[in-house]
Amino acid sequence: MNLKHFLGHSLAAITLSVGLLSSAHAAQPLKIGYSDWPGWVAWQVAIDKNWFKEAGVAVNFEWFDYSASMDAFAAGKIDAVTMTNGDALVTGASGGKSVMIMLTDYSNGNDMIVAKPGIKSLKDLKGKKVSVEVGLVEHLLLLNGLKKAGMKESDVTLVNAKTNEMPQMLASADVSAIGAWQPVAGQAMTAFPGARPIYTSADEPGLIYDVLAVNPTSAKANRAEWLKVVKVWDRVVKYINDPKTQPDAVKIMAARVGITPEAYLPLLKGTKLLDLSEGKKIYVKAAGFKSLYGSSKTADDFNVKNAVYKTAQDLNSYIDPSFTNAK
Repeated sequence: MNLKHFLGHSLAAITLSVGLLSSAHAAQPLKIGYSDWPGWVAWQVAIDKNWFKEAGVAVNFEWFDYSASMDAFAAGKIDAVTMTNGDALVTGASGGKSVMIMLTDYSNGNDMIVAKPGIKSLKDLKGKKVSVEVGLVEHLLLLNGLKKAGMKESDVTLVNAKTNEMPQMLASADVSAIGAWQPVAGQAMTAFPGARPIYTSADEPGLIYDVLAVNPTSAKANRAEWLKVVKVWDRVVKYINDPKTQPDAVKIMAARVGITPEAYLPLLKGTKLLDLSEGKKIYVKAAGFKSLYGSSKTADDFNVKNAVYKTAQDLNSYIDPSFTNAK
């Protein structure tokens, strides 16, 4: 083999290798972390029915405990994660920046303040102990409720505990109420007969939005792929909300979390799934809870006040309406 032939052969081999590498890179599936919340378990319908493949997008969904999913996202192990708008700010403030490209839902009753028998309203909690995970969304829910009831945070004594410990906290003698989301809230009520919700996220729709938050670099580099993912979501919501197909959807979702469809249906009812047309209205800039911007401003203020992080976040950099608004 002469030198010219050898060099030409080597160059062809290198070109082929680079081509293969770039095509392999392009074919890398998007990695999305999801966890046990009805608005996120809903993705299981699309996974089981191969709707992403039909849409021409390669996606790997990875199942996590909620806090672990945010940690994985912050560590760069996944491209996107399902989380609340407030937690997107928390994760971003500590370095795991994201853009919220679409809404999955808002909590419509699944987040709740659960009180022991005899306590009928938030006003009855004056001077009593309430257990919440300080700095998390149930703490925000409690403060919002107290404000509406004409009370201040100082009117109650907060007892800090992990959300998954709330059934035990409610059972303790000196705690009168707890803050938790489903299914933990339901477990607490089962463990303490007679306990019931006295304030829930249904009393303030839009306080807690749930989103698909994407690494900004991935959102930009893989825009066409993420647009396909967003369109699949619309199909998921329609399938779950259609009375003809809802039983099948609930069966799929219940199987993902290991409970019966009968037990799962009430959890789904406490979640207001948002299709893209509903999401577009919430992406409009406005104050208050009907806007993702207004809701996120409330969460940002809460996070700074409670020293979850020190500096107010640039909300515009976290919110990208263009994916939801795309035709």
